[in-house]
Amino acid sequence: MGNSLSDTYIEVFANRGVWIEDAAIQQLQTTARNLAGMRAAVGLPDLHPGRGYPVGAAFFSVGRFYPALVGGDIGCGMSLYSTELAAHKTSAPKLEKAVGNIDGPLPQELLDAVDMQRLEHIAQASGVADLAYLQDSLGTIGGGNHFAELQVVDTLYEDGALDRKRVHLMVHSGSRGLGGAILRAHVEAFSHDGLAASSNAATQYLRQHAAAIAFAQLNRASIAARLLRALRTRGQALLDITHNHVIAHHWRGEDGFLHRKGATPADQGLVVIPGSRGDYSYLVRPVAGRDEALHSLAHGAGRKWARTDCMGRLRPRFTLDELLRTKFGSAVVCADRELVYEEAPQAYKDVDSVVASLQEAGLVQLVARLRPLLTYKKGAMQCC
Repeated sequence: MGNSLSDTYIEVFANRGVWIEDAAIQQLQTTARNLAGMRAAVGLPDLHPGRGYPVGAAFFSVGRFYPALVGGDIGCGMSLYSTELAAHKTSAPKLEKAVGNIDGPLPQELLDAVDMQRLEHIAQASGVADLAYLQDSLGTIGGGNHFAELQVVDTLYEDGALDRKRVHLMVHSGSRGLGGAILRAHVEAFSHDGLAASSNAATQYLRQHAAAIAFAQLNRASIAARLLRALRTRGQALLDITHNHVIAHHWRGEDGFLHRKGATPADQGLVVIPGSRGDYSYLVRPVAGRDEALHSLAHGAGRKWARTDCMGRLRPRFTLDELLRTKFGSAVVCADRELVYEEAPQAYKDVDSVVASLQEAGLVQLVARLRPLLTYKKGAMQCC
């Protein structure tokens, strides 16, 4: 689908197998029409409505940029690790027992390995958080759609790209409240008007933005470290990408700013596109030079239902125990009953259709498909 509002390029990449709400497309078009300096707005196949702005989208502007388009979870993204766990010796019950509860502050052993000078620099640059807050938040997953997942290779499309014999670990988390605090302070001062590129306010925001991204990256590494420690194994980082950010970018002859709001970079090597906790995830190779998609890809399956609708839709059909096991026999660890229903696989689009849309548009090549063994969201279920 493609059309034009004023001089703004607008494109939505989704085939007929992907359901996209009219409200999401309307948000995309309204954003493109109403924000000064906007040159392009792209919806990916995981496009869905957000709070004022759509999620699963990328935007290019000239002369000014918009922190509200990045949203509150600056630096949210995905990392993927190869572990030394043997796939044929690993099962969901064994993993669930070994992982236990990894919420709360980092164990001292892992905290001692953190570069405290770096953490203190992040706190100072953020302007909204102190070292104690960041230290307490480090290595925690958070709520919403964030998770850590242990996976095995189901299908390998590129020989040697991943080790079939090993369990892999995927971490999806962000800046744990830091980005939200930065956005709130910005909106209080400037509303949703955006920032002129050369202004002091823009320089200050970009400094805060960089701090939040650095913390999000450190947080994902710390989550991986504590999971690997709990499982008594080691891991090798394969990739780490962010999908909520704004960066300087050159597009079709103009210098400006590329905003990604729930969109994966297509210009940083291999990326992972996760399904819901009860579905496959895909490792893909972006096809270079596809500027019509603003060098961006889907960041996941994308929501199909609003969180507020999930309990009413799913509780009559599924017990809590049924939602803590998936069609693959994998386990879900989550102590929050409401979150179990809000993040149920049924609330998300079919990831196969999302990835197929990207393939049909010539945006990706498949590298591997991963199947979940255990998804960790929040604590371990405790008996009263």
